[in-house]
Amino acid sequence: MTVLVRDFRPDDVDAWIRVRRAALPYMVTTPEQVLSDLATAPPDRHYRLLVAEEDGEVIGTAQTGISHESTEPGQGFCNPYVRPDRTGRGAGTLLARAGEEHVAGAGATAVYTWVLDEPANRGFAERRGYAARRTAHFLRLGLADSTLPPVPELPAGTELRTAADYEDDPRPLFEADAETTADEPSDTPVEFSDYQNWLTTTWRQPCFDHALTTVVVVDGQVAAFSVAETDGLSRYSSGMTGTRRAFRGRGLAKLAKSDSLHRARAAGYTDAYTGNDAGNGPMLAINRWFGYEICATEVRHVRETGRN
Repeated sequence: MTVLVRDFRPDDVDAWIRVRRAALPYMVTTPEQVLSDLATAPPDRHYRLLVAEEDGEVIGTAQTGISHESTEPGQGFCNPYVRPDRTGRGAGTLLARAGEEHVAGAGATAVYTWVLDEPANRGFAERRGYAARRTAHFLRLGLADSTLPPVPELPAGTELRTAADYEDDPRPLFEADAETTADEPSDTPVEFSDYQNWLTTTWRQPCFDHALTTVVVVDGQVAAFSVAETDGLSRYSSGMTGTRRAFRGRGLAKLAKSDSLHRARAAGYTDAYTGNDAGNGPMLAINRWFGYEICATEVRHVRETGRN
């Protein structure tokens, strides 16, 4: 049996989804999102999707490109995944090699990847010259079979809105997203400065659920928010929960996420997922309060280009 790696084609999308859901079931993934990410990627991201095919069957995928919004230039990424029942055939090696060559050709000086915290996965990364960095957790909450704490009482001067309330002018949400994202733990710090690009790559993305995204407003200003990403079926994911610097320490992130979770359950979503940097103690505490439990752990790895 022969394994080959080639560029993704639009008619691969259903097979792509099957691989990603089998290898990484903790993330919301839809065909529309995959196609939109590829179609709207700016040129300086050098975004490329690869598939590994064995006798005509797609058994692995990879996303690769340049973290173009990073404050440090030359930061590449390559995230290969192979169906758990098709490992050991060399697909992961071929995907990683092709992805590394792509980002090196685009000027990357380092390649970052996420690796599930399991011996086989970590060993694969180490053999390719990757060094472990920080750790992050996937967490799950069963909305259908868990008792959510009630939504906290609103402080004086505070109101709850949704992203849908900002359809005419989402710029206040862009500004809040840019500020909170800049403070997130990251190996490749991000700086959002292009509003039009944010509209295309975030605001208009298929999985971004405007109706279930909660916005906390204090004295007329956006203070905190909790982004909801959904698959339109049963899965809900917290894409980003953040509080602007001037409003921190008031429990507003908990308020935003609580409201969004309650409304997601009322809308029929049964599985809620989120991700946390292992060092983000405050957000981990909030998620434990809701009843989230860690279901998997990833370790960020990096490899300097040119290493063998």
